[in-house]
Amino acid sequence: MLRRFHQFWTRLLTPVARLFLRVGIGPDIVTLVGTLGVCVGALGFYPRGELFWGTVVVTAFVFSDMVDGLMARMSNRSSKWGAFLDSTLDRVGDAAVFGGLALWYAGGGESYVFACLALYDLVMGSVTSYAKARAESLGLKADVGIAERADRLVAVLVATGLSGLGVPLLLPLVLGILAVASTVTVIQRVVAVRRQVREDEAAAGPPAESGGPPAAEPPSGPPSGPSAGPSIGPSEPSERESR
Repeated sequence: MLRRFHQFWTRLLTPVARLFLRVGIGPDIVTLVGTLGVCVGALGFYPRGELFWGTVVVTAFVFSDMVDGLMARMSNRSSKWGAFLDSTLDRVGDAAVFGGLALWYAGGGESYVFACLALYDLVMGSVTSYAKARAESLGLKADVGIAERADRLVAVLVATGLSGLGVPLLLPLVLGILAVASTVTVIQRVVAVRRQVREDEAAAGPPAESGGPPAAEPPSGPPSGPSAGPSIGPSEPSERESR
């Protein structure tokens, strides 16, 4: 859903990426600092009930996920290592956000149900990303789903910030919607991968039986003809067959 705004954010953040490169800051540093800022904002503010200011801090650092990508492309430093680091730390940041909310509801928020809901969103968000990554490692695609990472993150941050401003029922509602949407997304990706596997198996045809065609049965009865000689039993295997 949020992909339609990608060009807008790219134009907005490109000057920031150029500035960082000009002063000698690398993309990996931006990734690490951004993740650290998200974790501090979520785990330092949310468990204490400071939902609005925690969201302000998290939002200030969450755009590093786009800035580091811009920097890598502008400096021709895109690499498998950078992609791995970025994806791995994205999971850390997401876990900090939902984990901070779970700690709030388990403590000052005084809601065991909503704490479990936040933890469920944390787990299903990780499974959603893992399903896609695992499918791609097998040469398949699993980029379908109604709730991608950016959608989930924006929804929970908006709801958390508004909850901190005095809209208490919005955050539990969004957590419930994300729980359903994440579950549906995982199912969609499992079905998509299963469909691709079946199509590949159908295109490859049935597996060939090992051992080759059965050998012909020798004729029964005594050999006939002028070249026939006495039967001396089965012949010895040739050198090729005995290897």
